[in-house]
Amino acid sequence: MASTFLSPYYFLFCLDLLFSTASPSKTSSLTANLSPTVQAEMLIKGLNLHPKEAVNIRIRDKDSFSLASDGKIVERRFELPVLGDSRSSVQDLGQNAGYYPLPHSQAATMFYFFFESRNSANDPVVIWLTGGPGCSSSLALFHENGPFHIANNLSLVWNDYGWDKASNLIYVDQPTGTGFSYSTDERDTRHDEQGVSNDLYDFLQAFFAAHPQLVKNDFYITGESYAGHYIPALAARVQQGNKAKEGMHINLKGFAIGNGLTNPEIQYEAYTDYALNMRLITQSDHDSINTMLPECNGRRNTTNGGDACDLAWNDCFSIFNEILNITGNINYYDIRKRCEGPLCYDLSNVETLLNQKKVRDALGVGDIEYMSCGSTVFNAMSQDWMKNLALIYAGEYDLICNWLGNSRWVNAMRWSGQKQFGTSPTVPFVVAGAEAGLMKSHGPLTFLKVHNAGHMVPMDQPKAALQMLKSWMAGKVTLAGADSEINN
Repeated sequence: MASTFLSPYYFLFCLDLLFSTASPSKTSSLTANLSPTVQAEMLIKGLNLHPKEAVNIRIRDKDSFSLASDGKIVERRFELPVLGDSRSSVQDLGQNAGYYPLPHSQAATMFYFFFESRNSANDPVVIWLTGGPGCSSSLALFHENGPFHIANNLSLVWNDYGWDKASNLIYVDQPTGTGFSYSTDERDTRHDEQGVSNDLYDFLQAFFAAHPQLVKNDFYITGESYAGHYIPALAARVQQGNKAKEGMHINLKGFAIGNGLTNPEIQYEAYTDYALNMRLITQSDHDSINTMLPECNGRRNTTNGGDACDLAWNDCFSIFNEILNITGNINYYDIRKRCEGPLCYDLSNVETLLNQKKVRDALGVGDIEYMSCGSTVFNAMSQDWMKNLALIYAGEYDLICNWLGNSRWVNAMRWSGQKQFGTSPTVPFVVAGAEAGLMKSHGPLTFLKVHNAGHMVPMDQPKAALQMLKSWMAGKVTLAGADSEINN
């Protein structure tokens, strides 16, 4: 999969703004001046999550339990009762959880889930990272593309479209302080992509050392939301490590990220155009809100950290918040839906399940509390928000990271194939004989607009999302007009 720009790999992606905003009933003067911490708390409430603390920083005592005490990964198999048939072609289906003490930290320990492929041990290794920043990857595991879904009564049901049907699948709780990942030292809270990518690179080195049978498998980095910042940084870190022969060679083939913010200058301008096109606002509203763009762009272009980033945060977010002030209680992750007060999605059953003692015992996490999302990590990463990254699939009904803004920045991106990409035709993405989206491709670059999906494409369109993954890893996602069903 040779590339002609940015890196020798390619990625389908968009970033996400899972930072959220204030209730639409608030005035814009209030929402535009909310701190990152308050924004994070509103996000968490909007998902009906109730973490006990703002970050997973623990006080170590003689009775505390840690799987990883000797500097190596410690992994254990677990088994939770799951309803239905796994439809696995693998007799011994491996479900694993583990801890890894991060070597370049004061006292941080990273937690992960690892699910062996239901199809073949030779399938690619895929790592999934959830954004936030500061939200656990377990939210995606149980509600989007994991081996099983969680019901309201906390029972687990096999997911027929789990991504472990095509890959050996890893979910990592990161940065430190997220999910079951924890530290005993506040200095381990990460503030930028460099710290996050170094930790993940160290983890991957340890993971492949513990699983040498997977070293030669193709490797892909995936995720959604603020992970769009993490993923390109991790890909670059892996590439750097491979080139310098720092450790074990990682067979990186590409990366994919769903719905997000990549080029703020282009995408903030698209907010009002998308809202107008979807009849969420009037032309008068559109023109009025657009008068805020020069200040947003001016702040963003002078951002070098510190207070400047906070000012850019407020000025640019006020554009999005103004739209919400007009639309009322619309669900900005899926405009076909409404929020009930501050609640837009209810993901609380993951918190409830993972904080049960019997589940914590099965996973081997001891007395560590599960931290679904944390405002401390969110706030710590706030000055990383306004940096440009790269690349591209989007559900068509997402407002906060809408397909229009993503399409515009992808077309504006400078690379050797920019002209050819711009003139490439838009063709159907077909799954099981039906059009599931529209895509545009040239060389290593593909932009895919997914039909009937909002912000969380694997949750809204699980079959299409799994086929997207399979086709992409098989190098066939760009087949014009062809049925994209790939059977393993």
